[in-house]
Formats: sequence, C-alpha cells, structure tokens
Amino acid sequence: MKTQSHSHCRICNLQNDCNALPFFWPVFCFIGCETLEALRKNLEFLKVVDKTLIERPEPEWATENKLRIELDTLRLRDFSRKRAKRGIYTLILAPYAGHTSQIADYDTGQSLVETFQKNGINKVAVTDWKSATQETKDYNIDNYLYGVDVCVDELGGVVNLVGLCQGGWLGAMYTARFSKKVNTLTLAGSPIDTDAGNGQIKEYAHTSPMSFYEELVTMGNGVLKGEFMLRGFKNMHSGKQYIEKYVELYKNVDDPEYVKKFEKFESWYEHTVDLPGKFYLQVVKELFKENKLVKDEFIGLGKKLNLKDIKCPLYLLAGERDDITPVEQVFNAEKYVGTDKEDIQKDIADGGHIGLFMGHKPLEGNWPRIVEWMKKHSK
Repeated sequence: MKTQSHSHCRICNLQNDCNALPFFWPVFCFIGCETLEALRKNLEFLKVVDKTLIERPEPEWATENKLRIELDTLRLRDFSRKRAKRGIYTLILAPYAGHTSQIADYDTGQSLVETFQKNGINKVAVTDWKSATQETKDYNIDNYLYGVDVCVDELGGVVNLVGLCQGGWLGAMYTARFSKKVNTLTLAGSPIDTDAGNGQIKEYAHTSPMSFYEELVTMGNGVLKGEFMLRGFKNMHSGKQYIEKYVELYKNVDDPEYVKKFEKFESWYEHTVDLPGKFYLQVVKELFKENKLVKDEFIGLGKKLNLKDIKCPLYLLAGERDDITPVEQVFNAEKYVGTDKEDIQKDIADGGHIGLFMGHKPLEGNWPRIVEWMKKHSK
C-alpha cells in the first residue's frame, strides 16, 4: 500500500522511492525534516543579524515631532503637543557619545519624551546631534555650548534643562555659563566629578596616554569614528556583546516579539555617529583626565566656568548598576554647585546606564518623580 506523502517537508516526497526500506524510512524522514528546520532557523537568524549588524538602518523617533531649527552641530526637535501654549520648555540634551539621540525617544513605552508627556510636561524638545564631518572635525565644546544657547533662545529663553549622560556635563557647563536661562537642571547618569568612583571609563582615561586617543582621531581622518566608540563599549562586556546575545537570539528566533525587540535595540546600538576629533580630545583631556569642570578651571565660551554659579533647583539621578557613570560621579555634583541644599534632590534608579533613559522601572518610577519636581519649580 502506498504511503501518503508529507506535504510539510520536501524530503518526505521521497517516501515513495523508499518503500523497499520500511524500517529506515522514518529515521531518514526525521533527519531530513530536522535538517531543513535547522536550515530555516539559520536563515532567519542570519537575516536578523544582517539587518542589525550589516545594514544598520537609521533609528526612528517613536514620538511625532517637528524640526524647529537646524545648525551644523544639531537639529532641534520639538515634541510639543498642539494644545501646549503656556509654560516653559523642557529641553533634553541627549548624549553625544557615538550613538544617536533617539535614546531619549527610543520606543513606545520606553521613551523619556513620552514619559514627560504622560505626566503633564507638554512642551518638550530634544537636541538631535549630527555626526561629525570633514567640515566640522575641528569643532570643540564651545561649538556645542553655542548650539545649546541657540536652542534655548529658540524655545523662549528659559528652559528646564535635562542632561543625559554626556549631555549632563554639557548642561552643567551651560547652566554655569548662562545661569539665568535655566529654571531647573536635571542630571541623569552624568559624569560631573570624573575622578570619583571606579568606573571603567575613568580607568581607561587614566591608564591610556593621550597619544592613544590622538591616534584614534588620526585613524578617523580628524574625527572620532563612532564605530571605535562602539567597539570600546562592547569590549566592556565582550562575552555578552559578541557571543551571549547571539546565542539568545538563535534560541528565540521564532519568537516574533523577541526578534522585534532585538532588532529595535540593535538598530539603535549599532548605528553610530562620529564626533569631531578636537571635541573628543578636549573631552578626554580636560574633563576625564584633568577633571577641570569641578576644579573651576574649564573655559567655556570665553569664560572660566564656576559650578557655584549654578543656583537653580538641581535633580541628580544615578543608576545603581551603572558601570559607565558611577553613582559618585553624579552625586558629587552637589559638592560643587551653588544651589541651596534644600533644592537638591538625589535619586538612585534600579538599573544600569542605558536603562536610566529607556528602562521600564526608571521611566515608571524615577522620572515621574522628576516631572513632579520640575512642575513644582516651574509655577
């Protein structure tokens, strides 16, 4: 009697030719199906890897916004709702450290912009930093302070300033330089006292000579390639970044929700931006090696900056497991600013560095408290 073929597997179409081997046929069919299933899974895995690691599509903004102004250093994106007419703007200074500014508006349910809006802050803007070019490779920190100042003036002249990671020291500099233009200052995961704590960035800065960083810029033809920074971040957790996350992807490649989340994060993480070489070397030398900001020795826009000139309400947010910016580097800011002690708030979030800006727990717990604090001081 002819055995019915199995349409789900091409190998099974060979069954009619294998009736002479009835004992071995089930094993043969099983091996064939398993081989095709493994091949299919491998192809699905490679498709995801190709999309995130090779194609590297530019990340998208999760929340509707409009372009307010465009400079050679940044685009100012306005996320304000149409009904928002009164009150001052909240300006988010995204990190300028090799990744795109979409970290401030990563995804629905994982967006700082969205969190602000849901909690009653309707006038929100974000600095969308541009990748460096041959035309901007000689820009320094002053160029970016100037860009922030243009943004603040565009938004009405006074803002609630929120600095994320490297955007924090830029925000602190700006507030010290133009104290009357900042109503409140929030620093999240921001390295202010770079000599504090035991972070890996601090270790790299103090153990590697300037010639090492200068060579990186030379290799980038005058810019610090974002790809170089990405490799550095990956090497901090090499096992996870080069092996473990791909093992987990392979295990879960048939889970659409898992793949969607993987592609979303990797599209942001792998899509890098370049930094001006002069800017990068100035940051390494004057901020991370010499810690000039807290020593009141940094010159910004022609003036020696003194953190005591920061007198506005200050909120300091650190990550409990942040190995990029240790808690001490954030919280030590209170020692140097001129803000009254009763107007300084400190909070520790349950998570690491990136989680401060897109993690569910900080966005649902810590940031709503910051919003209420901002609203209290904006009346």
